[in-house]
Amino acid sequence: MKQFFPSMSLLFSLATLLPAQTMPLEPPHLSGNSVTGAFEGWFKNPDGTYNLLFGYYNRNQRQEVDVPIGPNNRIEPGGPDQGQPTHLLPGRNWGVFAVKVPADFGTKKLIWTLVANGQTTTVPGYLHTDYELAPFSEASVGNTPPAVGVDENGTRVQGPLSVTLGERTVKVDTPLRLDLWAEDDAKWVSNSGARPKVMPSPVVLHVKKYRGPGEITFGKEKPVIESVVRKDAKASAFNGKASTTAIFSEPGEYILHVDATDYSGEGGSGFQCCWTNAQMKVIVTK
Repeated sequence: MKQFFPSMSLLFSLATLLPAQTMPLEPPHLSGNSVTGAFEGWFKNPDGTYNLLFGYYNRNQRQEVDVPIGPNNRIEPGGPDQGQPTHLLPGRNWGVFAVKVPADFGTKKLIWTLVANGQTTTVPGYLHTDYELAPFSEASVGNTPPAVGVDENGTRVQGPLSVTLGERTVKVDTPLRLDLWAEDDAKWVSNSGARPKVMPSPVVLHVKKYRGPGEITFGKEKPVIESVVRKDAKASAFNGKASTTAIFSEPGEYILHVDATDYSGEGGSGFQCCWTNAQMKVIVTK
């Protein structure tokens, strides 16, 4: 069953935040507010295992919150580290990562606890039938998520599983060039159904910091994606390429997150399809 998320999200937030009657409804602030995990739902893998899909809501308009893995950012049981972000961007961030659970997970729950700005929130993830998702296909028009890669002829990922596509090495304060490739079926999906006179790009790419010890300065967080012709590419309605740069302020290990949305937009216009998560590891040296 497909889930219409906005109303479920509101009810879920009201049920899980403390104090529930005030925090979700208080006016947004530039900084100092809480960050809450969001359980988007679950979907089954071909081998019988399941993925629990999580996003989050940072209630700060400008504050980017860093919460290292540990007591203040943990998913249990089995954690604290189960692939969740440590760098939390303002606003609602949909379906950022998935946690794989076994076929016999049954009625168990995973609990994501976040402590940000002195405020603790928790959210459970579990296999309830009302939260079953279909993130790889939108049934009404057969829309599917974009496919994304970091090399022209390299591996492509599709869907919300946050697959790591590669590793790069760069020195502190030296621009790292990031080339991103995307393909999509370019099927129009909109709540209104009306197509604009001037069609936007079928794919929008957003490059973000996911983990890492220092600051990252991107040339463009949403680089323009240009249509390209690829004779050797899999047949797609749209093939595109975008480029940006990243400069790292401190040495260490970083994870970059790339999300690719199609015409259905962020959050899939209320349904959990169709977007893609990809990651890249970057080792920064002095």
